[in-house]
Amino acid sequence: MDMDQDDFDLEGYSANYNGYGKIHRLMHIVRTAPNGSRLELEALRLLVDALKQTYNTASYTDATTMIGGRLGPKYDFDSAWVQQTDSRAASKSEALERELNGFKTNLMKEAIRVGQTDLADHFYSRGDLQSAFKCYLRTRDYCSTSKHILSMCLNVVRINIALGNYINVSNYVQKAEATPDIAKDPVLASKFRCAGALALIDSKKYQLAARKLTEVAAEMGNQFSEAMAAQDVAIYGGLCALASFDRSELRRHVIDNMAFHEYLELCPEVREVVADFYGARYSACLQRLARLVPHLRLDAILGPHINHLHDAIRSKAIVQYTRPFQSVHLPTMAAAFGTDSTVLERELAYLIQKGDVAARIDSHNKVLYARHANQRAATFSAVLKAGQEYLDNTSAALLRASLLKHDLVQRHGAAGFTSTNTISGTHPNIPPANDQGPAFRFFPPGPAPPLATGNGQMETL
Repeated sequence: MDMDQDDFDLEGYSANYNGYGKIHRLMHIVRTAPNGSRLELEALRLLVDALKQTYNTASYTDATTMIGGRLGPKYDFDSAWVQQTDSRAASKSEALERELNGFKTNLMKEAIRVGQTDLADHFYSRGDLQSAFKCYLRTRDYCSTSKHILSMCLNVVRINIALGNYINVSNYVQKAEATPDIAKDPVLASKFRCAGALALIDSKKYQLAARKLTEVAAEMGNQFSEAMAAQDVAIYGGLCALASFDRSELRRHVIDNMAFHEYLELCPEVREVVADFYGARYSACLQRLARLVPHLRLDAILGPHINHLHDAIRSKAIVQYTRPFQSVHLPTMAAAFGTDSTVLERELAYLIQKGDVAARIDSHNKVLYARHANQRAATFSAVLKAGQEYLDNTSAALLRASLLKHDLVQRHGAAGFTSTNTISGTHPNIPPANDQGPAFRFFPPGPAPPLATGNGQMETL
């Protein structure tokens, strides 16, 4: 599949989505494609066709205005269709509200929940997403089972993805995942994982997003097409994994993950990018990725992030290439990456400044020399430090034991803190003290001080 935007199979792409998901993505392509291009006009044509399957006359009016007669009379503004659709929508809205009011009057809890859901679905079809969100949210007070809670959470998540409100998406995904019955339905659990991944991508937490997407059950397939197509699981999950996983994570979560492989088979381009990266075929990997980028810029979800992901994958490839070597000839490395040695040198200098590559560059001879820490000296230093800490701790323990042995302990008395034995020599092993010194002396950590024995000799611990 050619990834040039002018040759992009937009009709096949849009067929992967349903409901507002298709409309939202076509609108994004209309805004993204060059003005007057074949891609923009085809997106407008498909958008009008999709809107005519709904009650969304407002978006239909906007789309036909943008077409401006460029697609022939079939796609001119159809005022008769708009009037007829608005009339049918108003009648349906009145009927649903009347029915809901009857349920409220009779205090029929389950019927109220269903009525609110039906009204929300109607607003959703009209493109009135805020009203749909409010109605879906009202069903929360009438949920009596875990199944009802999960249904409410999924509706709220679905509408907030359409609104682009990913804070609410994240909150209701967490609420759903805390519901015990979610484990009984792997498809439903996978839908919430996908929704959670979209929220994480929006906040640029690519590693967490990749983990969620690589845990999606193969059974879900294209059942969440209002938000994500099945191939999106492979595209989003694969690229986020390449940008954020280390080699062991990539093998565990992607390469050896049979469920995720079923999604990768739906998108051979991403599958080959992952295979080339893991096989250290970096030139082929980056060339394939570069061909994907124009297509992915058209994606409503991944488009704003694709440049960052591309740069992160390229940087990770450079880091992994340099890691095994003591020195690297820059022209040879540049050939492996299909780039110029001057460009590669600038990239390496940036990665060295960030601390991602421990090396120095010989610009004259075009050689990268690795900097490896002196492990022998570091080990000796760590051993000496540990030994000194052990001696200090042992001395402190011996001092404490000596003080306890000779009952030199402060205890809480009636009139403040007093010791068991005072300086007056009540203990048989403590000689009388003069009036010039303090009652106690405190010694720093180190060898324990000498103590007097009963026969007048000094005893050292």
